[in-house]
Amino acid sequence: MDVILPVAGLGSRLRPQTWSKPKPLVSVAGKPMLAHVLDRVLPLEPEKIVFITGYLGDQIETWARSYYPDQHLEFVIQPEMLGQTDAIIRTRQYCNDDALILFPDALFEADFSGIAEPGLDGIAFTKVVDDPSAYGIAVTDGRFITRLVEKPDIPLSHDAVIGIYYFRAIADLFTAIDEQFRLELRTKGEYFLADAIQLMIDAGKKFAIQPIEIWEDAGSADFLLQTNRYLLSSAPPSPVQRPGSIILPPSFVDKTATIENAVIGPFASIGAGAVVRDAVVRDSVVEDNSIIESAILEHSIVGRSSEIIGRPARMNVADTTKVAL
Repeated sequence: MDVILPVAGLGSRLRPQTWSKPKPLVSVAGKPMLAHVLDRVLPLEPEKIVFITGYLGDQIETWARSYYPDQHLEFVIQPEMLGQTDAIIRTRQYCNDDALILFPDALFEADFSGIAEPGLDGIAFTKVVDDPSAYGIAVTDGRFITRLVEKPDIPLSHDAVIGIYYFRAIADLFTAIDEQFRLELRTKGEYFLADAIQLMIDAGKKFAIQPIEIWEDAGSADFLLQTNRYLLSSAPPSPVQRPGSIILPPSFVDKTATIENAVIGPFASIGAGAVVRDAVVRDSVVEDNSIIESAILEHSIVGRSSEIIGRPARMNVADTTKVAL
């Protein structure tokens, strides 16, 4: 099985963090969001992982090749943001058999053990939501999907499609995308995967839903911090206490971070090489090589190599920022 990861988006909801790095490389609970996603698919032992990159995509390739040197990795570029299937069709030269497509905008806990169920051409993973108007939703007849609707004005279903799909024969999807392009089937100006799958369903292909319970959107600052809280709570790390400081669980503190006369946590993530001195940091993400001194941070995100010095504050600052209060 191949794994396809569309990671070409601009990440505009997560600015200013994404001005200098792609959204999948923003840190949460001690490592990039993309690493948490890969942790959940590598047990499947994929034949290859294909990244569809765009904005700042060179950073993703450099990072992936460095941290996963033993994996078969391929990279293709989506030069213009024309939609999901415009991205996916670019993997055609690499993917031929069954494939798992994941949009790594969110953290999930999913069971992939039964995805190759006989009699199914594909699976869309879903989560029940109160307000489906912001999502693609799946309508079923009790077993099979009959309709996929992107961001419906009228809630036909509460089964939100969360951006994880399995295809028994990825070539069938490529054929449907060709037809989607020919028919100019767009939703709000973009080519969505839901429309291509609908063409497959209309042609007789059988798709089912597989509900999951855990799905944490990490696409905005507030959601990223919520995902940080979830990850720290679900698998609490055990950072070494530092003399003269207090680390309150659940928190992550990289072993190379310097913690002096500080209170860390709860729900704090402190990256490699960071310095927290005479400060309190809780419910926050502090990325690598940043300095927090004489400050109290709460509900904050501090990008790489930044400096926050001064007094109590709430921050969302990008890489290499300096703030003196």
